[in-house]
Amino acid sequence: MCKRQIGISGRIQVKTPEGPFQTHPTLVARRFLKRVFPYISAMVNNGSLSYDHERDGRPTELGGCTAIVRNLHYDTFLVIRYVKRHLTIMMDIDGKHEWRDCIEVPGVRLPRGYYFGTSSITGDLSDNHDVISLKLFELTVERTPEEEKLHRDVFLPSVDNMKLPEVTAPLPPLSGLALFLIVFFSLVFSVFAIVIGIILYNKWQEQSRKRFY
Repeated sequence: MCKRQIGISGRIQVKTPEGPFQTHPTLVARRFLKRVFPYISAMVNNGSLSYDHERDGRPTELGGCTAIVRNLHYDTFLVIRYVKRHLTIMMDIDGKHEWRDCIEVPGVRLPRGYYFGTSSITGDLSDNHDVISLKLFELTVERTPEEEKLHRDVFLPSVDNMKLPEVTAPLPPLSGLALFLIVFFSLVFSVFAIVIGIILYNKWQEQSRKRFY
């Protein structure tokens, strides 16, 4: 999910959970970080973080798993499930129609009003991976009044027990009445200032004439 700013994988991001699917390690990661690729990882970003390509996102990674999906002759599937601040990612990559756990992260707080999107970026090595379809479902979840209030009060993405650099939450847009009052009083103040300026200028001119007489 994403909002704005160009970020990881070339897509418009911010402030959102990221889910990179990486098919090749970088040179630094290949030398020092033992990991089998292709690899799925997840991160949550409030707009203050950046994806570390040199280390394949390790500093901000919440979890991940290897997904051997290269050169397969059948479709593979990935499911991302977010319920009550619990993020779960499972995959079906063996052609057996069986889900396998990949990532499970509790305490993920995501605000409403974000969007789903896919994009990609490549370096010296590249693969061809086709995204055939995205299916989105809204899950019906029963919440207590306290849980519903906590869900509404989330304005920036965050993860419990994980310190993200603080950013200023966007201010809510002004209502039509508030905008009208601001414009109206600004005009009144401007007219008042102009009138006062004209009066003072006229008095200054009168005093100047008296000096000559």
